[in-house]
Amino acid sequence: MCDIGGWTTEESVTPEVTNICLEVKSDIEEKAGANFEVYIPLSFASHIVAGTNYVVKVYVGVDKCIHAMIFQALPCSGGELTVTGVQHPKTASEPLIPFDD
Repeated sequence: MCDIGGWTTEESVTPEVTNICLEVKSDIEEKAGANFEVYIPLSFASHIVAGTNYVVKVYVGVDKCIHAMIFQALPCSGGELTVTGVQHPKTASEPLIPFDD
């Protein structure tokens, strides 16, 4: 749970967040400048605003991860997903911290 306007603590991905990550995989690859054969969402934190911001840690193989910022618009605004930033490479042990890219 989070404070109003605050980020949740990092937790294991849910089926919903996994689906979001899979839906925007090509956008994440484009921003990272790489194609990922291995792509396994691991953990996330979220922040509810006029939609939901997600910061997600995704394992991409060979002890490397990416951190991706994803915005999901409210359903009444179409629910569109937008990748707003990617940090790559990261290690699995690096903390998942929201960022501006």
